[in-house]
Amino acid sequence: MTTSAHIQNAYRPQKTFPWGKTFAWIAMALLLFITLFPFWWMVRTALTAPKAVFLETSSLLPVQVTLINFQRVLGLVDPETAIALGGSGQSINFARAIVNSVIVSILVVAGQTTFSAMAAYAFARLRFPFRNGLFAIYIAALMVPGIVTTIPNFILVRQLNWLNTFAGIAAPTFLMTPFAVFFLRQFFLGVNREVEEAARIDGASIWVSFVRVVVPMTIPALTTLAIVTLIGTWNNYLWPLIVGSDESVRVLTVALGIFRTQTPQGSPDWTGLMAGTTLAIIPTFVIFMLLGRKILDSIQFTGFK
Repeated sequence: MTTSAHIQNAYRPQKTFPWGKTFAWIAMALLLFITLFPFWWMVRTALTAPKAVFLETSSLLPVQVTLINFQRVLGLVDPETAIALGGSGQSINFARAIVNSVIVSILVVAGQTTFSAMAAYAFARLRFPFRNGLFAIYIAALMVPGIVTTIPNFILVRQLNWLNTFAGIAAPTFLMTPFAVFFLRQFFLGVNREVEEAARIDGASIWVSFVRVVVPMTIPALTTLAIVTLIGTWNNYLWPLIVGSDESVRVLTVALGIFRTQTPQGSPDWTGLMAGTTLAIIPTFVIFMLLGRKILDSIQFTGFK
């Protein structure tokens, strides 16, 4: 019995400390901290009293917690009171800017998702001359920096008399982008052809097969593209600033930039700016939290076999 027990102990695997897993958790925790800390500092500054923003700069918690910065940005406090509290006295037409951002985002998301899906399906399923070559040329546009097309796009929008209009702001990304077409094409290639062939046997046309068969099967991918496009459009600053500086079409990012330039250069209104930025990210944060599962589903999607 003793010999048998020794033999069993000899072949029993020895438990070692999981160094690899420990380092992995430490690395993930560090990356999480690096990612979330700027957001926390933004909220911390927004909740700090204007006159106390430079009092305890090493504190991780708000100093003299107050909501006055949000009230100032929204124009709920008169300029004299705001200046007396240590602010700049400036405000943002937040409601108008939010509405403008929503309009532009809806236009871009709806247009880009629709037209990119049709183009991607054509490259994935239809047979036509020079298809692969045209797709390669189209995808090569991914290597072209977006800033290169800014001047040509501006000239085109100006000639169309679309300056200071929602159409002008949405125009460059309304139809499609190389990334969107490439992204959706990969998902369409993963859809089993037999499903489409069954629909064709039942008398469905290419258009009906695309709308009623392929699109419902790739909803996670379309939702992911819509979310990514929405966040990119919502955060876009340069193009809306160039073609839509008028207050009637001024989006939220441009409104925040103008608020920043209206404060004294030597003493920026950091608390007010951070309050406005905090309010600006809430809509996209809520949408991402509600639809984040769709992104995971699209990553796991491999097509129907």
